[in-house]
Amino acid sequence: MTATYTFDVFSSLDGFSAAGGDWGGYWGRQGPELLAHRLDLYTPDQRMVFGANTFRLFTEMLAGSSEGDDVRDAWVTRMTQLPATVVSTTLTGPLDWADASLVAGDAVDVVARLKEDSEVPLRSHGCLSMNRSLMAAGLVDGVQVTVFPVVTGRTGLDPVFAGAEDFDLELLERRTLDHDIQELVYRPTRH
Repeated sequence: MTATYTFDVFSSLDGFSAAGGDWGGYWGRQGPELLAHRLDLYTPDQRMVFGANTFRLFTEMLAGSSEGDDVRDAWVTRMTQLPATVVSTTLTGPLDWADASLVAGDAVDVVARLKEDSEVPLRSHGCLSMNRSLMAAGLVDGVQVTVFPVVTGRTGLDPVFAGAEDFDLELLERRTLDHDIQELVYRPTRH
């Protein structure tokens, strides 16, 4: 059986995964429904898949935080308890993650093998360039975009789909959280 792979990403309405300036985490828009839903998403058994840059970012943010910080929301803590595969040719072990394995090689090859071998679903949060490559290779089963109701035209960082191939998207699920945050789950197919 082939495991499913979900590309999970946060985005501003104008398509940026982060912003400079004084926005803060979640663009300052997190609420109890979002945080509870995120924890529900990460509660079932699954394997995280990270590229080197996002993995470094997560571990640096966690190392620089303390209990009670936004960085340590319950869903993030749960994510760090899940097994993870980190695809990298630049990182060296040991990794600062409870159950992480470092795999050198091309992400397309690594994830194709994981999809065949994994007994649990695969999920990646962020990892933009890696996930654009995986989408182009047809390995992404679901794109889960949580859209925050902000436009970050001047301060937006990291365009989510910049440089991606063209895709048609079939809407599989949608929900509204905390009155104005939209979560959209799509099945991508090459256009």
